Amino acid sequence: MTGDDIVLLGDKHVGEPYALGARVAKDNADYKGPWDCTEFVSWLYYQVFGILYGCDNNQGNPHTYETYSGSWARDAHTLGQIITVEEAKATPGAAILRFAGSGEVGHIAISDGNGGTVEAHGRTDGITNSVVDGRRWDMGILVPGVTYKSNQIIPYNPPTMVIYRLTHPNMVSPDVGKIQTALTRKGFDTEAVDNIFGELTFRAVKLFQDSVGLNPDGEVSALTAAALGVNFR
Repeated sequence: MTGDDIVLLGDKHVGEPYALGARVAKDNADYKGPWDCTEFVSWLYYQVFGILYGCDNNQGNPHTYETYSGSWARDAHTLGQIITVEEAKATPGAAILRFAGSGEVGHIAISDGNGGTVEAHGRTDGITNSVVDGRRWDMGILVPGVTYKSNQIIPYNPPTMVIYRLTHPNMVSPDVGKIQTALTRKGFDTEAVDNIFGELTFRAVKLFQDSVGLNPDGEVSALTAAALGVNFR
């Protein structure tokens, strides 16, 4: 068994539904959704290798313990091996993680080793195959106890646009004002159009994303900007 087997199992679940905050029994081999992104990845690792990873308690009961993007980041630093996104892009079964703002929802996907992913993305597409390039990621992760066989490294192409998100210090731009105006018009109150991407804007973006079936990570990338009708020039 290798990381390729994680990809093969993940692909069998493409098309199944997504639900933010869904909880999955990692020892339930017959589960068919709904999935949360971290629950999906942790379920894959447990099903293929019997490893509980990215959970609030990795020594606990696989039937009940929950997973978080923050727990995946914690385990990457304390238990696993952090690799570059470029390396993860070429490694079947490697996890690719994007940190969340202010301890909130991040995102995680499984690399297929050829520039693609399998992931629990959002309510619109559920479990889906996507790509690594053109998206913001923070790290690749290898889980101890798993055998990985990497392919030839292909350069990672990061997003060509600014990804507006919650940072410290806050991002400040007239483009943030456009985002705030669009959110307000769609009924998601940011309480001000002040050009500052703070906590209230972050939460409004998340609510809007979930309402239209996008991954509710609170980040305004090309997909979210298009859904908002915002054009950055």
